[in-house]
Amino acid sequence: MAALLMLAKGFLSEGQGMDALEIARWQFGITTVYHFLMVPLTIGLGLVVAVMQTVWHRTGKEEYLRMTKFWGKLFLINFIMGVATGIVQEFQFGMAWSEYSRFVGDVFGAPLAMEALLAFFIESTFLGLWIFGWGRLPKRIHLATIWIVSVASILSAYFILVANSWMQHPVGTEMIDGRATMVDAWAVFTNNTALVTFPHTIFGGFAVAGGFLLGISWYHLHKRRSSGVDVVNASGNLIVGESVTLGRNRDKVDYKVWIKSLRIGAAIALVSFLGVAFSGHAQAQLMFEQQPMKMAAAEAACHDGTGFSILSIGNLRSEGATTCDDMVAVWELPGLLSFLAHNDFDTEIKGVNTLLPEYQEKYGTHLPDDPIYGERAGSEINYLPIMEVTYWGFRLMITLGGLSAVAAGVALWLTRKGTVPQSKWLSRLALFGMLAPFGANSAGWIFTEMGRQPFVVAPNPSFEGIDQVFMYTAAAVSPGVSGGEMLFSLITLTLVYAFLLVVEVVLLTRYIRGGIGSAMPELHDHPDDDSEDTDVLSFAY
Repeated sequence: MAALLMLAKGFLSEGQGMDALEIARWQFGITTVYHFLMVPLTIGLGLVVAVMQTVWHRTGKEEYLRMTKFWGKLFLINFIMGVATGIVQEFQFGMAWSEYSRFVGDVFGAPLAMEALLAFFIESTFLGLWIFGWGRLPKRIHLATIWIVSVASILSAYFILVANSWMQHPVGTEMIDGRATMVDAWAVFTNNTALVTFPHTIFGGFAVAGGFLLGISWYHLHKRRSSGVDVVNASGNLIVGESVTLGRNRDKVDYKVWIKSLRIGAAIALVSFLGVAFSGHAQAQLMFEQQPMKMAAAEAACHDGTGFSILSIGNLRSEGATTCDDMVAVWELPGLLSFLAHNDFDTEIKGVNTLLPEYQEKYGTHLPDDPIYGERAGSEINYLPIMEVTYWGFRLMITLGGLSAVAAGVALWLTRKGTVPQSKWLSRLALFGMLAPFGANSAGWIFTEMGRQPFVVAPNPSFEGIDQVFMYTAAAVSPGVSGGEMLFSLITLTLVYAFLLVVEVVLLTRYIRGGIGSAMPELHDHPDDDSEDTDVLSFAY
């Protein structure tokens, strides 16, 4: 709240009015980043739960039933919060970005309608059948419902990515009466940007799910060891015990749930990292072609070159055309940038100082003198994104993803004898480590979206002509919404989302600490506060 008040003070300082565009961007960023935290976990965990239930259906082993119900309960909490926070995104388009909605509406109508009608409605309908179908539907039909939910969530992601990829690389459209109009639906739905972004996003979701399983399972295995249920003898052999205390049933099946979940999660995280790396490489090559300024800013590459900057120092701020001259690479891998872009080690990549004149020649040096831009009409265009965000966001994404993979490999090694080390700091590190893949996904999304500036719909560099489809962010904001109204909605939505964050964390913490008994109260010999009478999610099987 204090940060928001400081932001408002900044907009009101020196007699200036509040900037509706900047506040609208803050609002969209805050709400969308929070919503995006739920998306990868929903995608990844949904399929994991479907596979667990399939294994239980085929083998009849009790541990897989418990795994399905426990992880399924956490999946439900995340799904519900994802829906609650996602609804606001649709309202924002009309409330704060009406000009943007008018511009892209003829294109976005198809993928967003398919996401809502074909994917989301199917997802929510069959999720209801899965929740209430335990013991009521035939086992095969009930199993089919969770698979349909999982597939629908992946389809939902694809349709959203089709819309987003069109903003990154508009295809299949023409400018008619000042609006982008779809003339080739197949081109829009098979946009090469969407085709490479989709696997990258899906693998990112599985990486989140893998880390989620690993961290929580480590916590419960450590609890079993610290409470003396499981012990390691002098020969290094694990002796799995059983205990029923305070209504918590830590039997041998409980042990199997956590050790299998941990190793499954670690394996998923490792495989997902490889998928993210290879799909990310393909996506980066496409970005060098489609949005070269974004990738130059990601490298803080002032001049043409072939080296990948591990660390650069200087003034990152993109306040003018020559700010990049101050950047110096103090640690650089020669040839790697060329490899990322062209699969060779000697093709020079254009730097910011080469690209700026090209952008200015193609798209102009100043915003058009049009009322749609308001006070910004005629102002100079800065084609260089905020390099603090692109440079560090790109590295944070890679670093956190790599750390997640290393952690998964270490976890597989440390648990090779059947349990986790009896170390508190390792247990805490495993829990906090769950945040790394979330952070990698968020950093990647922020880099992708903010690196597109100053465009909200980036131009397609392969298209030539005066009717090229693109839109400046300055033209996208709703003209009838004042800065004060935007600030009010920003503060209100941020407070609402903060409340939802507290609710989600409390619910997840409660059910994670409760273990299997939180999802299956019938396992309690002595029901406690997590029993069906007090369980806020008791309706869910």
